[in-house]
Amino acid sequence: VQLVESGGDLVQPGGSLRLSCAASGLTFDDVAMNWVRQAPGKGLEWVSEIDESYGFAAYADSVKGRFTISTDKAENTVYLEINSAKPEDTAVYYCVGGLAFWGQGTQVTVAS
Repeated sequence: VQLVESGGDLVQPGGSLRLSCAASGLTFDDVAMNWVRQAPGKGLEWVSEIDESYGFAAYADSVKGRFTISTDKAENTVYLEINSAKPEDTAVYYCVGGLAFWGQGTQVTVAS
């Protein structure tokens, strides 16, 4: 299994960004996909999950209404759309497959 994140960048407060996670060796019908982040000097924080086998998505309260998780099965890619970005969203974002497989992370920095 390989998960490769991309799309991290510097974005201004209130701005938008889309993170991508290209997956190989697993399918979204078999494994729930998560986004987890780690802010500087802090522990891991679960952000969002999508489970295509049950057709649901869930979000942490801190991002609910601002972040959207989705998948493209044809591309075997999971996305995290970040809107109304806040400085507290600054973190390394990891794509996690089935809670066992982790990508290398992509840096998101929210600053003016």
